[in-house]
Amino acid sequence: MDVPVIELSGVLKSFGPVDVLKGVDFKAYGGKVTALVGDNGAGKSTLIKGLSGVQPYDAGVVKFDGEVVHVHSPRQAGHLGIEVVYQDLALCENLDIVQNMFLGREEITELTLDEASMELQATKALQSLSVRTVKSVRQKVSSLSGGQRQTVAIARSVLRKAKLVILDEPTAALGVAQTEQVLNLVRRLADSGVAVVIISHNLGDVFKVCDYISVLYLGKMVASVKTSETTQADVVGYITGTKSMDGAAA
Repeated sequence: MDVPVIELSGVLKSFGPVDVLKGVDFKAYGGKVTALVGDNGAGKSTLIKGLSGVQPYDAGVVKFDGEVVHVHSPRQAGHLGIEVVYQDLALCENLDIVQNMFLGREEITELTLDEASMELQATKALQSLSVRTVKSVRQKVSSLSGGQRQTVAIARSVLRKAKLVILDEPTAALGVAQTEQVLNLVRRLADSGVAVVIISHNLGDVFKVCDYISVLYLGKMVASVKTSETTQADVVGYITGTKSMDGAAA
């Protein structure tokens, strides 16, 4: 855990005269879950879009596995091993689980799709996360619950051998049982060695599953702490700007 999977130093991003990210430092380690929290407008989405190559940073240093990289496109981020599971999950309801997990990356043998290979790999990806709630990988996504859909989206990143998985509000609009299911899945994903970053407004979920918490406030990283060494009251203070800490951007 000495070398972070991702390390940002002095990251800047502006849109016209508006400075959205103001010299942000951020780290995420393999095998650990790191929460990225902050109020609306704090810069969370911009930070993640820079990591995923959607909106490259204006300045700053990005290191991946200790090496300086320049991420200018989602394809490049994917090649590095960075996968983002957005809140809308980007799943096609009219397709089954296998088709969704290989969407845009289908495997072909001669002139046809290699259905057998894709089905086997999809099954193994779900099994690696100890997923038992999906009856068949040939189920249409339209028949799945919210928690099951989130499971498919996360398993897709495992299939792509991601080293860093970013989850945008993974438990939003889920019930209690489904939330517990997704949080357990997130923990198992991290335990497999993947660096997991969760963007969430639910501090209960954050304290339940995350090892580290990083707090953005008006484009600045005002706190980066171990979950075990802070409290929800402290984190709320960082988020609202009523509390500060020395050496926040660790």
